[in-house]
Amino acid sequence: MRPLAAALCLGSNDIVLTGEPRMKERPIGHLVDALRQGGAQIDYLEQENYPPLRLRGGFQGGNVEVDGSVSSQFLTALLMTAPLAPQDTVIVIKGDLVSKPYIDITLHLMKTFGVEVDNQSYQRFVVRGKQQYQSPGDYLVEGDASSASYFLAAGAIKGGTVKVTGIGRNSVQGDIRFADVLEKMGATVTWGDDFIACTHGELKAVDMDMNHIPDAAMTIATAALFAQGTTTLRNIYNWRVKETDRLFAMATELRKVGAEVEEGEDYIRITRRQS
Repeated sequence: MRPLAAALCLGSNDIVLTGEPRMKERPIGHLVDALRQGGAQIDYLEQENYPPLRLRGGFQGGNVEVDGSVSSQFLTALLMTAPLAPQDTVIVIKGDLVSKPYIDITLHLMKTFGVEVDNQSYQRFVVRGKQQYQSPGDYLVEGDASSASYFLAAGAIKGGTVKVTGIGRNSVQGDIRFADVLEKMGATVTWGDDFIACTHGELKAVDMDMNHIPDAAMTIATAALFAQGTTTLRNIYNWRVKETDRLFAMATELRKVGAEVEEGEDYIRITRRQS
């Protein structure tokens, strides 16, 4: 919904953008504020800062600020829309930008499709207006690194080796760093150009900042059930503003299988059940 909301602000149609009940609970105010700075005409139809939205176009570009501390999707939406605006756009980030690897994916994709963005240390992005996306012809879509985490974790937890193809050491996806976490926990990881393999090891707990791999980090929470000690995953507040409150949901389900769980505002601490 977030990238779509930004793209629809380029036209002049009168559009209502809505979704299922959970979508109406996902904050979009920071993106709306930034789009309005660029001239977009947007109204909230129910609750302030949440969908549904009435969009009447008007985005011109110019200087905009966006809060980067809640979701990288706000920045992605602006980046992908800005090249099509009539004016150049300068995007200034407020706060600490979360999920930078996802922004790297966005920038890589835009470059592949012929669009230029000047990334100034993830604090300021300059996008020239009146650009056009150009098809590269053939484009290889990698396997999904977040989904691959399930199978790699299975290899780490159980005996044997699991090999996942379609992603490798040169992947543009930040979630491949999930394999590094498994290695820190005690698994053996082998990298190829187009594969990652994981072999079982005696897993031990870790205490790590997971802001760079928030989606794949959920699999680490599950792997913690098989690790010696107490695992702490930090800086994961944005779990709470996903399709569901993932922090609450994860804590709830882990307790059902006997884990001792401490759920904080932006962290989760997991100790497996002692047999």
